[in-house]
Amino acid sequence: MSIVHNKNISKSKELKEKTKWNENSILLRVFILVTCLKVLLIPTYHSTDFEVHRNWLAITHNLPLEEWYVTAKSQWTLDYPPLFAWFEYLLSHIAALFDPKMLKVENFNYASSETVFFQRGTVIVLDLLFAYGVREAGKVFCTSFDSYAIFVVLSLCNMGLLVVDHIHFQYNGFLLGILLFAIANVSKVNNEISILQGTLWFALLLNLKHIYLYVAPVFIIWLLKSYCMNNNQFFKRLVMLSSIVIFTLCVSFGPFISQLPQVLSRLFPFKRGLVHAYWAANAWALYIGMDKVASIILKQLGWLKSIKSAVMTGGLVQEQSFVILPTPTPHITFLLTLLSITPALYCLFIKENCNRNPRQFVRCLVLCALCSFMFGWHVHEKAILTATIPLCILAVSNKDDARIFLILSSTGHTALLPLLYPNNLIPLKILLLLTYMVASFMVLSQKFKQRLLYFHEQAYVVCLPLLTLYETIFHKLIFVDKLPFLPLAFTSIYCAIGVTYSWILYYYIFFKYCNNTGNERKKKE
Repeated sequence: MSIVHNKNISKSKELKEKTKWNENSILLRVFILVTCLKVLLIPTYHSTDFEVHRNWLAITHNLPLEEWYVTAKSQWTLDYPPLFAWFEYLLSHIAALFDPKMLKVENFNYASSETVFFQRGTVIVLDLLFAYGVREAGKVFCTSFDSYAIFVVLSLCNMGLLVVDHIHFQYNGFLLGILLFAIANVSKVNNEISILQGTLWFALLLNLKHIYLYVAPVFIIWLLKSYCMNNNQFFKRLVMLSSIVIFTLCVSFGPFISQLPQVLSRLFPFKRGLVHAYWAANAWALYIGMDKVASIILKQLGWLKSIKSAVMTGGLVQEQSFVILPTPTPHITFLLTLLSITPALYCLFIKENCNRNPRQFVRCLVLCALCSFMFGWHVHEKAILTATIPLCILAVSNKDDARIFLILSSTGHTALLPLLYPNNLIPLKILLLLTYMVASFMVLSQKFKQRLLYFHEQAYVVCLPLLTLYETIFHKLIFVDKLPFLPLAFTSIYCAIGVTYSWILYYYIFFKYCNNTGNERKKKE
């Protein structure tokens, strides 16, 4: 019997090692494949964000510490938390080896071939952190090798990240990798070391980019309920978590304590206006659309004498006033965001079958990210990735999450495409959108062996590529140079409908599993 038992143990170990090797193999292969695509995208168009980050390299390399958040030699002032400034400072010393001229503050819009290769290359190399975050999150949440493989492909090949980071130019990939790593670690409710590591990584993330403050309440409540209020060690564990957060804040903000008001004014620039130059696909896009339609109707009826022809549609970053509807203030947007996240946070804190379930933790995080996207002040369209990337974790093993993922990712990615405005990018962005949409629908439908969307949802999603065709081609054929902002406004409003629908529907799904979590565990796909 002992011989048979030993053989079974040996086979089990071999199977685990083989599975682990397969998991690493699929991750490596997909990463290499998508990296090759990123390298091919190096010469493509890049936005003003490229110059923003070049300028930050120059500022941190040449100016004394006390001027980093004060200088206004360029319009692209440093407006990320101090830890990201230190990150740019470290990169600047490597940049000096490639082209020292890129580190001159006065070299505005400098983009030598060495500069382009260096900055693009840093984004590509740092995506190793994103791949690592995907690996760790997949190990925790994926219920089979098939689920893991689909998660790896949909995450590493995420079309939104390709557009935003590797064409438009930003550093979202490694930040989202840290987020995934933090999620994976704090979800290991019986592993104290992992929970503390996850807390540290999330604290570092907050000090790299403050947009993640919106999901901080989810981490706080999750850690309080699943870690602090466990094993009768509340105060000891609370002190440990608090110490990690306070230490990280001190290291990050400590050198800038004398100029803290200036740093905070840069991080929270409320004078930039309610919406960005190109509206994010959220509640405010719908609100602006209603104001615009109402003003046109009232003018036609003779009840309104005159209106500015480009109210909220001038494509400029500025403070705006509405014609008919009340003009929201930062306080109003903050209150709406707070009210919208409260029901999810309440359930995560109160429901016993919810606050010990990592899947509900991720759902709550996605909801809070969506709430901030829907109602936040001066929201960037790229912020939708904060919701879609974590949602992908659950989409590969639960058909309800997969349904929302298909709608939300398709809508969110379509809303990103106007960022790539040069005409020579039209074939590329349509190809990227169609490839990722079709691949997502095929692999997830095959995974769950059923059609995941209802007819009206499918009809809405099918129209998204047509919307991009109108925005890039048909509008100019119909109107020539007239109404240049109309296709952008139309894109924002149409995509805002899909995001709003996904947000409401996902709240319903979250509440359903709050009251029925036990059945979810039994029926894991």
